This record gives sequence, structure tokens and C-alpha cells, in this order.
Amino acid sequence: MSSIVTDQGIVHYETVGRGRPVILLHCWLGSWSYWLPTMKYLSNAYKTYALDFWGFGESAQQGSFTVTEYVQMVYQFMERLGLQSALVMGHSMGGSVSLSLALTHPQRVDRVVIIGSPVVGDGLAYPLKLAGDQRIAKLLYKFPGLLVFGVKLASPFYAQDWRAWYEMFKKDLSRTTMESFSDSIRDLHHTDLRPQLHELVMPAMGIFGKKDNIVDPQQGEVLRDGVPNAIIRYFEHSAHFPMLDETEHFHQVVREFLDLQFEG
Repeated sequence: MSSIVTDQGIVHYETVGRGRPVILLHCWLGSWSYWLPTMKYLSNAYKTYALDFWGFGESAQQGSFTVTEYVQMVYQFMERLGLQSALVMGHSMGGSVSLSLALTHPQRVDRVVIIGSPVVGDGLAYPLKLAGDQRIAKLLYKFPGLLVFGVKLASPFYAQDWRAWYEMFKKDLSRTTMESFSDSIRDLHHTDLRPQLHELVMPAMGIFGKKDNIVDPQQGEVLRDGVPNAIIRYFEHSAHFPMLDETEHFHQVVREFLDLQFEG
């Protein structure tokens, strides 16, 4: 286990491989562990860094849990480790942070990949929007079994191997505070990156599961509208977790994009 100290406390991360740096950012209520198979797959050509956002996993549990603050977290991480630039890839909330980082610090991002990520917060499913209400968050944390039971009932709609995903979810939820649970998704709901998309200067790719019922897969078209040269890939058999539902295909698509030579 590795960590660095930032302005808002410790950031936990794991690293695998050697080569060009790739930063991996997890989803809401997730952790770095979602990326372990991808880290192993890329390790022969890339050095991967999978981070825990503040308020999740093993990182600091205090602070402000917003997309803007998470962008600063990743920026500080790169500064502390001496990474002048990196390939940045994020899933769901992590993809929104990745895209925001690419827009605000373009010199630090060589190319960006988002997976099942909202470009605009209205693309979130209605239950996730409700989770940003502090009254609802307090109720769920007062009766944690209610949330866990509800997610277990819904989990077959979230991932093909829902049992494995559900076990990861329970572990990650146990390390999440009410503030990070509610504040992060509320801020994500109010995020809208469309006005800045035309400023994106590096190669970009969006991956979306056609069966996703957490983030509307039409967010891929939102990205395409703002960044006409973006590569959009739809996974026919995936819901919100293409890296879990179609692992081999996901790795192939990501590796081809990371390896691809672009002009300029």
C-alpha cells in the first residue's frame, strides 16, 4: 500500500507495471480495486497508478468531496510523484474528474478515457440524484441495512457477475462516510462539462455499456457533440461496468487507444 500527503490529507494509491504512466480513477462508492485486472493487463507496457478519492477506500475521510476538489487531488498527486503528464482514465464519477482534469490542466493529460461517465449530471439515474439529498443520505446511514438490501436486489441489473460486484460494493461502502457519499454525488449531479468540451485538445475516448442503467449511455453522444473527433465505443453486453462485464473486449479497446499514434 502506497500513499502521499496532499492538502486535504492522505491519498492512497497502488501502482503496477513499467512504462508510460496511466492514472486510473474509480467510480462513486468504489475504490482503486476495480482497476486491478486492467492494471495487470497493461503492466507490460505502462505504469498504472490507481487512486482512492478522498472519502473513499483508504484515502483521507475529511475534506470537500467535489469534482473540482478531486481534480486538484489528482493534480497534487502528479506533482508529488513528479509526473509531468499521463494518460488518464476514469470510470463513472472518475471519468467526469478525468475529463475535468483534461480541460483545466491540458498540459498534464496526454489523452483521456471515460467509461460510463456523465458529461452532464442529468445523465445520472434518478436514485443517484436522490442520494445527493442529505436528508436521504442521513436516513440511509441511520439504517445501513436498507441501502445494502436495496442494492443487492438491484445488483443483477448493474453487472453480469453481480455477486462479485456486490461483495466489492459492500466492502467499499463500509469505508465511505455519509458526507462523501452524499456530497460527491450531489456535486456530480450538478456538473456540466458541455460548455468547455470544445477546448479539449488531446485525444479522447468514451466507452459506454448499452445496458447501463446508472448513467445514460447517450452521454456518449453528448461527448461526441462537444468533441467531434472523440472515439466512442458502445459495449452491447455491458451495463455500468464494461471492465467487469466484457473484460477482454474492454482491455483490447483501451489498449488499442492507448497505443494509437496520433498526429500533432
